[in-house]
Amino acid sequence: MRSEPPAISGIPLTGVVCGLLLASLALTPSLVPRPTVFQGFLSGLWFMIGYGLGTPVHRVGSWLLGRIRTRRWFPASRPLHSASRTGLLVLATMLLVLYVVIYSGLVVSWQNEVRALVEMGPVDGAGHLRFLIAMVVTMSLCYWIFRGIGALRVMAAGWARRRGSGPGRARAMGLLAGLLASFVLVAGLVGAGLGAVGSIYAARDAQTLEGSRRPELPLRSGSPDSILAWDRLGRQGRAFVGGGPSAAAIARVGASDATEPIRVYAGLGQGVDLAERAELVVGELERTGAFEREVLLVATPTGSGWLEPQAIAALEYLYAGDTATASMQYSFQPSWVSFLFAPELSTQSSSALFDAVHARWKQLPASDRPKLAVYGLSLGAQGMQGHFADLGDLLDRTDAALFTGPPSNSQPWRTLQAARDPDTPIWQPTYRGGASVRWQSKPGDFANLAGTWNQPRVGYLQHATDPITWLDASVIYQRPEWLAGPAVEGGRGSDVSDAMRWIPGVTFLHLVTDMLVSEAVPPSHGHNFGDVALDGWAQVLPGHGRSDAQLASIQAVLETIDTHDPIWE
Repeated sequence: MRSEPPAISGIPLTGVVCGLLLASLALTPSLVPRPTVFQGFLSGLWFMIGYGLGTPVHRVGSWLLGRIRTRRWFPASRPLHSASRTGLLVLATMLLVLYVVIYSGLVVSWQNEVRALVEMGPVDGAGHLRFLIAMVVTMSLCYWIFRGIGALRVMAAGWARRRGSGPGRARAMGLLAGLLASFVLVAGLVGAGLGAVGSIYAARDAQTLEGSRRPELPLRSGSPDSILAWDRLGRQGRAFVGGGPSAAAIARVGASDATEPIRVYAGLGQGVDLAERAELVVGELERTGAFEREVLLVATPTGSGWLEPQAIAALEYLYAGDTATASMQYSFQPSWVSFLFAPELSTQSSSALFDAVHARWKQLPASDRPKLAVYGLSLGAQGMQGHFADLGDLLDRTDAALFTGPPSNSQPWRTLQAARDPDTPIWQPTYRGGASVRWQSKPGDFANLAGTWNQPRVGYLQHATDPITWLDASVIYQRPEWLAGPAVEGGRGSDVSDAMRWIPGVTFLHLVTDMLVSEAVPPSHGHNFGDVALDGWAQVLPGHGRSDAQLASIQAVLETIDTHDPIWE
């Protein structure tokens, strides 16, 4: 007779054991600290996944035990089965006590260490309570979902028996019904979630961000003189052309010769395809006199069309407004949706825009051309880099490049990281002594290398704690180099906890969830680069003439800029 999973008062012990093991793994340190409610949700979800795995684990164990009995390694007796139940009960009790001790002690210590390393305050008592409430609520919801699927499985098996099926076929029918219900539930939730995201962001794209006003100056797209209509720029396009520093604001930080920066942007509603949209941008650049400015920047936005305000404003302040920035939208979805379902779109958009701008720029006499720079953040960094064949192509066709928080599959970033100079860490490498390309995490990192930095220059802004940069499928089955050893030995960044260990599969899932909160940390950590954008531009585009005091004043202004919660952009 088939044995049932050992249980106390109807609760499967194997499920509890597996649940506690997975929940404990969910609480191990990761790159960035998580809000307590979010951590509670994850722990509850991981517990219930383990709980659900308890039954098949028990079935496998029972099968193995049966094989042992048939080989007469141990006598097939009821005391053996009773002993296994007792042992499992003791193990479950010990794990439960250990789990409580770990949460109240070690886990809190881990989380507070991670928080301290990224310059955040410790978790307080209220945070612990929020964690527990979120975990219990999540477990309760998942439990009743599991019960519902289990009831459906029993009903299907009973229906099969009433139809004359044997015990084996009836169980198979029940299992099939349970699996089908689980698939429909997961697929329905994913489909509904993606549909909701699409609807939400489509509606958002049609809205105008609070504080964004139609520009009156002819130097902006969407102005009365523009060939690109304000109401078709998209939400982030309107925020971009309607924001940024004015000449008066730039003058207040010591630039007596300040001028109004040019900002050009085309939304999804302008042009029938990428090529036509790019030509509209070039037309706007010509209309505004952008090719007569000192610096011309071609920038690729993130998935929803968002351009990091501090990065663009930093360049405008640095060059006293004698700049023109050109960009165009390729999606209204958040970056993670574009990354999963249309990863090539950002590169295609970058190629269309850069080639159109570069062709017009190339027609100018060499002595009259502005400095041509390229920029991208996150998915935008991947897209803009992806347009160029390699580092040589990038250096040949631009005067400067600044890429911020590039995803792990970006090229040529990935190739450069792999070919870094010996004895330099992957989280801040050196490539050929820094002659053409350098990496920076904190202000001053670019300048710390002693060798000559030739022009054109390529700069990467990246942090050791940025999960967007380090998320790679290989982390599932092999330890990544950025976790090679303790921080004091250079094996990991100084803000990565020494308590973080590579766990097959688990570390990858940590990175996936860390991405969702990667910007909810202070600058210099995670996916927050507000404190290095100005120094990055000042280094890759020298010749700005700004003093250290002026740079400090500009940085102080940049720190007051609202980034409009870009975490989902």
